[in-house]
Amino acid sequence: MLEQYDPTEGQWMTGALQAPFGRGINFQITVDVVEPILQRLADVEWPLFRPSTDVWYRADAVEVGQREFLVQDPDGYLVRLVESLGERSKNLGAEGCRVNRIGITSITETS
Repeated sequence: MLEQYDPTEGQWMTGALQAPFGRGINFQITVDVVEPILQRLADVEWPLFRPSTDVWYRADAVEVGQREFLVQDPDGYLVRLVESLGERSKNLGAEGCRVNRIGITSITETS
């Protein structure tokens, strides 16, 4: 994912934006279940960059869900681990919605 910098969007910034800009890369890895990975990271006291959260992205007539969290590797790369939550009917409510600059909307569960 390439993301345009916007200081008002709460982006996953790990440091100052200076050359080389490749530091801004984050890798997404899809896994069957994130919980055992979260437990292992806790066991070795490895900090999470962003905690686990359920997020829903609009995709045509449905929303596609994923449980995700981010860690930063020893070299500073962000790794986002993702578990699929499947699909659901599109929810048009505004609460919890986020729209980025290229028009992709995500909805974060608040319950």
